[in-house]
Amino acid sequence: MTQRPNEVEAVLRCETLGLSPSFGFGDRIGLATPGHVEAMRRSGAGIEPIFPQQSIREMARTSRSPRQVMDDALRGATEAGWTGRTGGDADHLKTTQDVDVTSAVGFTFFTIDPSDYVDAHADDYDEATLKAKYATVAGEVGWVSRYQGKTIKLATGTEVVLDETACTRAAVKYGRALNHALGLADYIAKTHEKLGRDYEIELSVDETEQPTTLAEHYIIADQCLDRGMKLVSLAPRYIGDLEKGVDYKGDVDALERSLHDHAAIATMLGPYKLSLHSGSDKISMYAVLSRATRGQFHVKTAGTSYLEALRVVARHEVPLFRRIIDFARARYDKDKATYHVSATLASAPPASEISDAADLERLYLENWSEVPAGLGFTKPGRQILHCTFGSVLTDPELGPSVRQVLEAHTDTYSEVLADHFSRHLEALRAGF
Repeated sequence: MTQRPNEVEAVLRCETLGLSPSFGFGDRIGLATPGHVEAMRRSGAGIEPIFPQQSIREMARTSRSPRQVMDDALRGATEAGWTGRTGGDADHLKTTQDVDVTSAVGFTFFTIDPSDYVDAHADDYDEATLKAKYATVAGEVGWVSRYQGKTIKLATGTEVVLDETACTRAAVKYGRALNHALGLADYIAKTHEKLGRDYEIELSVDETEQPTTLAEHYIIADQCLDRGMKLVSLAPRYIGDLEKGVDYKGDVDALERSLHDHAAIATMLGPYKLSLHSGSDKISMYAVLSRATRGQFHVKTAGTSYLEALRVVARHEVPLFRRIIDFARARYDKDKATYHVSATLASAPPASEISDAADLERLYLENWSEVPAGLGFTKPGRQILHCTFGSVLTDPELGPSVRQVLEAHTDTYSEVLADHFSRHLEALRAGF
């Protein structure tokens, strides 16, 4: 018998997870949770899962509602025999309407995304331009004098100098974004007071090209906590490149030093967790994140479960996989606009030029090792497929066809997901 939504919710409800290390499993189709559960059983000891997780943008692109996201994840976890806890991440919220529709169905972890109000060019302004820009926001930002002239010494030995330039640049870059985040946090608090339910907040300031400086991190977090935000996690923009669908690009040793400093601020002011967005497949940075934060981390994944769904298609319905590749290539230049990726269509061959099905899977889905010698491509195919998920899943022919393959091969889908995410979880636990 098919369970109704209220029956599913009665079996398993989302909870707040606090400072426990946590891992978010995004699912853009609604069939991935059994594989996520199996990965947790194999390799997730000491880490709390968040099974229901999807951003408002992803819901729009896949034509799914918050209720569908919640029910699919809780049903999948229940049917897979999960008896532990789970959080519920209402991801990348920007408006009060976003809060209303996600809080109504039981999400508990609210990720505020104020990126629309960030001045993404602030790091490039010369002194005169910076002062002119500050004059336009000064009336909305009353905290500059509170920090200017201070030097914060971290437990790592690093000194964070809050001089005039650092504070002014932080006000220009994040001032209006911080105001928006605080207003949305107040709305979340009032909403849950009426509902009589617990909640927690993550603040995302990672949607910028330039890394979040230590001064900016300190000011943002201090303001949030001073204003009463129930901040459990903060996602700065880290150094290096965190592109979709591939591993971390950058100096891992430098990243570890930076993470220790960011973690020291989180411990000093909070404590709160450091969050890694675009966390899918960033295996090389997991141990250093876990080590630097002493286990106070949150990792968020989404698109990688969709790519593993396409791996099932590649293994069981090669003609359909070829159609998806052709369709994705036709959509890529438009769909990639909101993503940080470097792949170009020229960097991966069209499906018609790849005769062998195994090479097709490796060229478009490989992640853990390089593709066969002599083929000349690494992992651009993953990014092409990653960015076009919404177009594929809402296509009247391709979307239902993908779902039919997954429903016909549930064991394959669960196994590839369990293998894939076990690697993620084991890498995180290596830093404990």
